[in-house]
Amino acid sequence: MPYINIKITREGATQAQKAELIAGVTDLMVRVLDKSPATTFVVIDEVELADWGIGGLPVDEFRARQVRGS
Repeated sequence: MPYINIKITREGATQAQKAELIAGVTDLMVRVLDKSPATTFVVIDEVELADWGIGGLPVDEFRARQVRGS
């Protein structure tokens, strides 16, 4: 009974995009691990941008540095 937890920043993923993630991850589990889609659980957690960090920086600062090339 696989449980997959996807975490994304809360930046406007649509219901259609979330449905595509759920279907795609479920299909991957079926193809790679021969799991039943009926017992594969997928949960998407949306995290506030201020609560996400990359490389020791808040994500908005990390992105700004990437644009500036720092």
